[in-house]
Amino acid sequence: MVVAGDFKNGITFEMEGNVLQVVEFQHVKPGKGAAFVRTKLKNVITGAVIEKTFSPTDKFENAYVERKDMEYLYNDGELYYFMDMESYEQIPINADKLGDDFKFVKENMSCRIVSYKGNVFAVEPPTFVELEVTDTEPGIKGDTATNTLKPATLETGAVIKVPLFVSTGDVLKVDTRTGEYLSRA
Repeated sequence: MVVAGDFKNGITFEMEGNVLQVVEFQHVKPGKGAAFVRTKLKNVITGAVIEKTFSPTDKFENAYVERKDMEYLYNDGELYYFMDMESYEQIPINADKLGDDFKFVKENMSCRIVSYKGNVFAVEPPTFVELEVTDTEPGIKGDTATNTLKPATLETGAVIKVPLFVSTGDVLKVDTRTGEYLSRA
């Protein structure tokens, strides 16, 4: 059990059938009336953020969100297969559980599988990946006066904006959270 008076950032708990994580909290002790806890909560399954106030004595069940590193193997239509590196067990995950940042993941990359009570609700790719450019227009010599970007297609099929000096065959370091080019690898 977790008590609202003991909230800290990152604590997960179950309330009204939802799994919530404390993003921000503030203990308020007004001059008149009882103290209360003002919070900003994130639903870890849907991603929705809500603001709610609690009495410091409110009690909730702890929610243990499991994060496990698994290797992405292959996809078969709508199912993406991941392997547990300890038990070598393979699990299929539906495409709707994958975020937009999954477009930067290629086969045999390690991803973090996030689940609650055995139900997978998110797949977190590595923060930084190194991918090869498969297609981009050649930069024009002398066209470097401005910070101009051009589109480049990576080996996973994702398209990002890159500087003019990047050419086909280059290996780039990409931030999967923002989809931005960081450097050549």
